[in-house]
Amino acid sequence: MRYGFLKTAAVTPDMKVADCDYNSGQIIKNISEAANLGVKLCVFPALSVTGSTCGDLFFQKALLDSALINLKKIISETADYDMINVIGLPVSANGNLYNCAAVIYKGELLGLVPQKNINADKARYFSKGKEYEEICFDNDIVPIGTDILFTCSTMSEFSFGIEICDDLFSANSPASAIAKSGANMIINISAENEVIGKSDYADNVIKTKSGNLICTYIYANAGIGESTTDTLCAGGSKIAENGVITSELKKFENGMTIFDTDLQKIDAERRRLNFNVNHENSNNIYFDMSLCDTQITNKIPASPFVPTEKSENEKRCFEILQIQAYALAKRLKHTNCKSAVLGLSGGLDSTLALIATVNAFSILGLDTSGITAVTMPCFGTTDRTYKNACQLAESYGAVLREINIKESVTKHFEDIGQDINNHDVTFENAQARERPQILMDIANQCGGMVIGTGDLSELALGWATYNGDHMAMYGVNAGIPKTLIRYVVRYVAENSEGALQKVLLDILETPVSPELLPPDENGSISQKTEDLVGPYELHDFFLYYIIRYGFSPKKIFKMAVNAFENTYDSETVLKWEKTFYRRFFTQQFKRSCSPDGPKIGSISLSPRGDLKMPSDAVVNLWLNELENI
Repeated sequence: MRYGFLKTAAVTPDMKVADCDYNSGQIIKNISEAANLGVKLCVFPALSVTGSTCGDLFFQKALLDSALINLKKIISETADYDMINVIGLPVSANGNLYNCAAVIYKGELLGLVPQKNINADKARYFSKGKEYEEICFDNDIVPIGTDILFTCSTMSEFSFGIEICDDLFSANSPASAIAKSGANMIINISAENEVIGKSDYADNVIKTKSGNLICTYIYANAGIGESTTDTLCAGGSKIAENGVITSELKKFENGMTIFDTDLQKIDAERRRLNFNVNHENSNNIYFDMSLCDTQITNKIPASPFVPTEKSENEKRCFEILQIQAYALAKRLKHTNCKSAVLGLSGGLDSTLALIATVNAFSILGLDTSGITAVTMPCFGTTDRTYKNACQLAESYGAVLREINIKESVTKHFEDIGQDINNHDVTFENAQARERPQILMDIANQCGGMVIGTGDLSELALGWATYNGDHMAMYGVNAGIPKTLIRYVVRYVAENSEGALQKVLLDILETPVSPELLPPDENGSISQKTEDLVGPYELHDFFLYYIIRYGFSPKKIFKMAVNAFENTYDSETVLKWEKTFYRRFFTQQFKRSCSPDGPKIGSISLSPRGDLKMPSDAVVNLWLNELENI
């Protein structure tokens, strides 16, 4: 439960119609199994104590009395478990019969939630639920209502409301009001029959609800133990989080599906999107659950910017290329530029920038001979990257200009009194600043635009020379993190052939480097970026959860250890997380004057729209938290 993680379960239990003793035994068994797995919220289907297909047996007092007796049995025999359980049963009160969810915790019935929207079949037995009131139930005063929220006093993010069966599909669903009253989770206990296409429709509704309401949606559906007189229930219990089904049971299978939902993520997303929560409209019932660490069993993706499914990955890559190309095409057209200039190093970033520029020229109907690709070898340039840059320009039909900057940089060292054998930051940055000067001047010669190659990860770390490679007239890669750039270039390679495919694949295998220090004795790259600032896959992970959700350093550390458990040990993760925070805070001044560039995904560091951060902010608060791990 710490850090907002909550282990939840949706159960389709084995059951027998109208056999409350058997059904309660199965429910107790499932609750015990869930408790042993660390579940803190366990949800069962509608009418799970009696079965939902009892028909006119719901008019029988014997069945209703047995349901009550077995509810008390469930409450008593699960009292030692520190978990919330939501059970479905018929409840007779005030002369009406309700299809209810009973919420129980540590030997106590916290409240009852009746079904609000009743279809024609169920209207034969059940009355429509009302808003909050108190009823006499089994000689106790119990709250009942369709608008009740159940909230943990020790973790306010743990707040849920309930809808039942057809409430899922109704335009007048309780879910919207419940979410806007502050519930981060919506529970649906259901007993939907299976017909062709219905489960797919339910999936879409559940995804839409969890996405629109920015919540976790837990759907527990009755299974094949129900009567098959006229219909069949097929189960398919599932859990969705913010528009995505994250865990589910196969249809026609009884059992339990478990997911560690992240309620702080839900809260953060609601704040980011200014979700209008009005707690004044809520009827809260509080429970006091002790905080504990959640053993996260679902794997946290190590590359949050990259889709896990190949088809989704390809779609994402295609969309990125389109956004880059159309954004640049608009800027070229607006400025009446018919030529573009960029530095081509033979690395990943400049490769993608060239691809985007070629695509923009295609959109505008311009010949790629209007693209000037400039290779500027100096002290650290290797034969591998030089040859790849030349081959890439030729393959795309760009004009290649080679301008060796060794002499000009050497003369500059003489002018400022820099020892050429002193390979310090001045040695490196002098090269990085000479290159954009050349690009800008060539752009002036041809009336063109300098296309920036820096990416989102470099912006986050400040891994760019101020007024050097930091500067351009338009930065096509500014919204794309390094881990995603690799996938986009690979996508282009897989859809290319011949010499172009070969050079793209070799670029993908080349270590990331600014090539500002001389090669090693074998002529290979000696200066590898990730040896200096850390692995980009870790930094992109940190960046995503810091900017998108504002998570605490400790939580991000815990998540990263889970995500990279087979790649980095915890000490390595901690080391580079500290590095990320230090660089992220100290390098804001570079981002404050970064060039225009298109936003690609949900994360952007543009000072004009997405990151309003002072350059003088102090990092101590974040680093101190990491020191206490």
